[in-house]
Amino acid sequence: MNATTVPTTPARAGAANDLTASTLMAFTAGFVDTCGFVALFGLFTAHVTGNFVLIGATLASPRPGILAKLLAFPAFILVVAATQFFLHQCKRSGRDAVLPALFAQAVFLALFLGVGVWGSPIQDADSTFAILTGLLGVAAMAIQNVASRTVFAAHAPTTVMTGNVTQTVMDAVEVALGADAAPAKARLRKMLPPVCGFAVGAVAGGLGFVRAGFWCLLVPLLAVAGVAWLYRRGSTS
Repeated sequence: MNATTVPTTPARAGAANDLTASTLMAFTAGFVDTCGFVALFGLFTAHVTGNFVLIGATLASPRPGILAKLLAFPAFILVVAATQFFLHQCKRSGRDAVLPALFAQAVFLALFLGVGVWGSPIQDADSTFAILTGLLGVAAMAIQNVASRTVFAAHAPTTVMTGNVTQTVMDAVEVALGADAAPAKARLRKMLPPVCGFAVGAVAGGLGFVRAGFWCLLVPLLAVAGVAWLYRRGSTS
C-alpha cells in the first residue's frame, strides 16, 4: 500500500454514511415542509405544532385553511402511534425496521405527490383535495419524526432545526474560545450538515413548487431512496 494512501475503515465509512443520511433526511424535511406550506395555504407538515400559531392567527383574523390545520395534529398523533407500534413489533421479532420505515415514508410522500398532482390546481384551502393532500404530507413527516428518534437516534435531529441551530451556535462559540473544544467540534461536525441540508431543502421546496408544482416532490422521494441505498450498502459491507 502506498504510504500516502489513507484507508477508509468501516467505522469511518459508517460515520460518513450516517452524516450523509442525516443531511439527506433534513433536506427532505425542509423541502416537504416548505412545499406544503406554499402549496397548501400555510400548512406545516413537518413542524406540525407550528400549525397552532396559524390556528391562533386565523381565529384573530379569519382566513381559509383552518380545518386542515386543525386535523393535522390528530392525524400526526395517529401516524406517530402507528409507526411506534410497528417499530415495537419489529423489535420484538428481531426485524430491522430501518428500511420498512423509509419505505413507509416514501409511500406517503408518493401519495402526497400523486393526490396533489391529481387535485391541482388546489384553489380552495378547505376543499377535500387540499385537506387530504395536506394530511398525506403530515403522515410522511410523522414517520420521519418517529424514525429520527428511534432507528436514526444516533443522527442529529432532522425535522426540527431550532435545537440544532442553538447547539451549533453554542458549539461554535466554544470552539472560538478554545475551551474544551474537542466535544464541541464533534457536535459541530454532526449538527451543521443537517442544518445546512434543511435550509437548502426549504429553499428548493419553495422554488420547486413554483416551477414544477407537486411534481417537485420527486426530489425528496429520491433523497429518501438515497438514504435507503446508503443503509443497504452499509449493512452489507
